[in-house]
Amino acid sequence: MSSTVHANSTTGFRKGTNELYNQARARYQPEALSHLRQAIKSDGPLNIVEIGSGTGLFTRALLAHPAWTAVQKLKAVDPNEGMRETFAKYTVDDRVVVSEGTFDSTGVESGWADLVIIAHAFHWCLDYEAAAAEFARVLKPEGVFALIWNHEDRDAAKWLDQVRERVERDEKGSPHWRTGLWRQIFEAPSYTKYFLHPEEQTFRYEIPGTTEGIVSRGLSSSRITVLAESEKEEFVKDVEAIMERGESKVWIEEDKTFIYPHRTDLVISRRKAL
Repeated sequence: MSSTVHANSTTGFRKGTNELYNQARARYQPEALSHLRQAIKSDGPLNIVEIGSGTGLFTRALLAHPAWTAVQKLKAVDPNEGMRETFAKYTVDDRVVVSEGTFDSTGVESGWADLVIIAHAFHWCLDYEAAAAEFARVLKPEGVFALIWNHEDRDAAKWLDQVRERVERDEKGSPHWRTGLWRQIFEAPSYTKYFLHPEEQTFRYEIPGTTEGIVSRGLSSSRITVLAESEKEEFVKDVEAIMERGESKVWIEEDKTFIYPHRTDLVISRRKAL
């Protein structure tokens, strides 16, 4: 494991935890994928590097999107063996290969990629200079480096904010998007040397939610997967109590499904021309 990736990503997403992650996490919405495609100047064929590819949720959404038919090759890398195994199980596409790699060491040849994308993973990065240098190395001139997070919109509902607070009670040092530490990459020497100023866009959407789904989403968190079984049972009881109170819950179908707010945050940077 590279020292440039947070150790909690190894323990939190170890083998045996990844099926739940794949099932419980929300799917990427078409609008954000369309916006990302518009940022790429080339009509194709496109070469893509996805770092921290996880179980392939983003990969499969991108390849299924009609705006991304020009993808020629997608090289997915992830440091965790369990994630790579789950990725390969569910992502069956001749254009895709998955291998071990990190933010600063992708194993991709220089100047190969039209896009370097990191989906819901860059908060695990520890060395922003090394990462920026690697992104610049593998990208073509004027290629795109993008960060995307697809997560619960805790500011949109009181019950959801309470659930997230309960998840984060067992944080144990795990980083996350909200801290904004990942923004340090924009100050790294290799970033300012090779990239233009980033552009940011937020997309908000709602999906149907159930208490069972909310519990599963919480259990898939790297903060929770490392807990003892008794602690997980306590976590489930606490989340179920929050959902029973249901502060600001809006029903779609009474006693069955309710509005589950989400947001996608997309950050796009372009590599400077030579």
